[in-house]
Amino acid sequence: RRRLAPLNEDNGRFLLLAALIAAYLSAGATVFSALESPSEAAAQLRWNRTLHNFSRIFNISLPELRAFLRSYEAAMAAGIRVDALRPRWDFPGAFYFVGTVVSTIGFGMTTPATVAGKVFLIVYGLFGCAGTILFFNLFLERIISLLAFIMKACHERQLRRSGLLPPNFRKGPAMSGVGSLVGWKPSVYHVMLILGIFAITLSCCASAMYTAVEGWNYVDSLYYCFVTFSTIGFGDLVSSQNAAYQNQGLYRFGNFIFILMGVCCIYSLFNVISIVIKQVLNWVLKKFECRCCPKCHKSSARLGRRNAITPGARLRRHNISVDADGQYDSDTEGRRLSGEMISMRELTASNKVSLAILQKQLSETANGYPRNVCINTRQNGFSAGVGALAIMNNRLAETSDSR
Repeated sequence: RRRLAPLNEDNGRFLLLAALIAAYLSAGATVFSALESPSEAAAQLRWNRTLHNFSRIFNISLPELRAFLRSYEAAMAAGIRVDALRPRWDFPGAFYFVGTVVSTIGFGMTTPATVAGKVFLIVYGLFGCAGTILFFNLFLERIISLLAFIMKACHERQLRRSGLLPPNFRKGPAMSGVGSLVGWKPSVYHVMLILGIFAITLSCCASAMYTAVEGWNYVDSLYYCFVTFSTIGFGDLVSSQNAAYQNQGLYRFGNFIFILMGVCCIYSLFNVISIVIKQVLNWVLKKFECRCCPKCHKSSARLGRRNAITPGARLRRHNISVDADGQYDSDTEGRRLSGEMISMRELTASNKVSLAILQKQLSETANGYPRNVCINTRQNGFSAGVGALAIMNNRLAETSDSR
């Protein structure tokens, strides 16, 4: 009978995170239900009392009154209000709408009503959201590079003050000889602190503007900033919706800049926090002393998994392949013992060279060198990771392979 494969570290981390998210959702639902349910029940009671009083005073039947209110709700959903509002589908309004679409904010105060508009939104959002996510990742890469440059300058100044660096030290080839700076990378916790301070400062400045222009109280403005910058976008509060403002053009421009910078900053902060959460999961797994992970590694080391190269076995396999050159007359004979479809000797050598180039490139990026190294095209494009998580892993110290 075939035995089930043991749980490895990645699967254990995934299941632990799923369990924590489920518990987090349950806890959040409990808290919000306890906070908001009494207020909802009281509001419903007040509304029923008002509805019956209105029906009795003006001698209007409840079915007719409810039909009128349904028509009002439909008009409200279409963007019609009692007070004069700005047009929803003029060019500035449509531009505001597509901005909320591609950034996945989705306030919901404006939605296409025609079939052609809904079909176009599907195609438009497909490419627009993908391009915007790419823009967020590129912004993340550059903000991390900027923070790394600034933090490295501070690190050099600290080393120079402590006497570990010569006073006339400059960036260049001499840096490779300084042991205190070789392989230095910024701390993920310092980056998270800087991004958090910047996000709070940006939200406070934007909230001051919304309080002054929109007439909201400061807490509502902060709430709107978080909901918008995190792309949650409930739509209960939406900026720039009145018919006219004082200095309207300047306010619209400031609103656009604040939303753009806020979304980019919060996106970067969320990704840094995700790295910290991953580290916490790794710590929890170690505390649990999960025995499935060592068993999985031992069994894979004994069986020699097909087309799998572990970092510890890379050098050993390379030496074995060098010794085996005199034993096998052809590459095909070398494959027969393991049943591989490709030559493990060539793959190991290729990956070893590519790994060395990749490590050199990441080290030069963290230490301020220009990235002019070309990765071997035969290397798998997904080997270094994909997306924001890979960017953070490559540039921050606590998640580097050398740690």
